[in-house]
Parts: sequence; C-alpha cells; structure tokens
Amino acid sequence: MTNLRKTISRRLVEAKNTTAMLTTFNEVGMQPIMDIRAKYKDKFKEAHGVGLGFMSFFAKACAIALSEWPTVNAYIDGDQILFHDYADISIAVSTPRGLTVPVIRNVESLGMADIEKEVINLANKAKNSKLTAEDLTGGTFTITNGGVFGSMLSTPIINIPQSAILGMHNTIQRPVAINGQVVIRPMMYVALSYDHRIIVGRESVSFLVRVKKWLENPALLLV
Repeated sequence: MTNLRKTISRRLVEAKNTTAMLTTFNEVGMQPIMDIRAKYKDKFKEAHGVGLGFMSFFAKACAIALSEWPTVNAYIDGDQILFHDYADISIAVSTPRGLTVPVIRNVESLGMADIEKEVINLANKAKNSKLTAEDLTGGTFTITNGGVFGSMLSTPIINIPQSAILGMHNTIQRPVAINGQVVIRPMMYVALSYDHRIIVGRESVSFLVRVKKWLENPALLLV
C-alpha cells in the first residue's frame, strides 16, 4: 500500500468507528438545472471563460442550506461543538493515486463562475499531484459525486472531523408523478450521511429538503 492509500484507509476506518453515522435520502428533479444550463451555457462561458457545470449548483445550494442549519456545518472537538459562520466545502476528486478532497473556501461568498473556476483549478492540481496541505485541510462539509461513475445510490462516509457529507448520484430518466400525472423526468437521488451525535434527524432531513428546494429552483442560485 502507498502512503496515501494507508492514510485513506486509516481515516475511513476511524470515521466508521468514531461517529454515529446515519444516512438520509431524497431525490432531486434535475430538469430545471438542465434547462437553465442549456439556455445560458454559451453566454456564461463567453462572460466568465468557464462552463456552467452541476457542481456549482450543488455547492451553492449546500452553502446556503449550511447557513440555515449550522449544526450540519459544525463538528465535535473533544467535548466542545465548533460552529462555523462560513462554508469551506471539500469536493471529493478521484485521481490515479486515490481519492482526495480539496477545499473550496468561503463558498457562501462566491458566485457560480468563481465556484466553477475553483473546481477546475483544484481538479487540475489533483490530477497533476500539485495539491498542497492547505488545499486539503480545513473543510467544514464535503460533497462527493459517485454519479460520474454511474452510481445510482450510495451511503457516503463522513470526512472526519466534519459531521456531514452529501452524495450526488447518476441522473436517470424515470417515471415520476407530477400533478397527478405520470411523466418521464431526469431525476437524481441525493444522500446525506451525518454524525448523529451532533446532528439530529430533523436537522439532517430539513437540510436535505432545503438543498432540494434550491436545486429545483436554480435561477435563484444564479442571482
């Protein structure tokens, strides 16, 4: 095992053994995001030099929801609970050397273009093994996207010392009931794994419902 693999293995086992981890699920209708990306992607890239991807919508939605449910953005330190008035969101990135989780700082203060630029920057640094210790430390919440590999549903493991992690999954066309009618829509399951020692069920479920609300009304995120 490489040193990186040893470190990842140790942290995963520590997370399972030291947290009271539970997972709650919801589903997100992705049609509004797909529509707004199709409508504005050319103008967005022309104006900002980057594409309008899915991750910026999820990161921004989570940052807003974290401000509303601060316990999800907190973690335990000894017998203290540390809260944060900012959202430093770790983004799980798969590289040939293993999984890394570089941090996007102060997502609550960033625009969508700024988030997209930082995602690209960190992904390139990860692929070229140029991430620094500063890039990888200090996150308050994590987003991981198993959907890029085809995952439909999973229970992501908390990135300690954080208390929660959001799992994105594959967007699949499937039948759903809307206004009493069965229609075909692009849907994504989302999962929130959380430490039940600090986050109660009401907070975890309400947080995920809030994220769903923002994602299904993406025009609000752009402003």
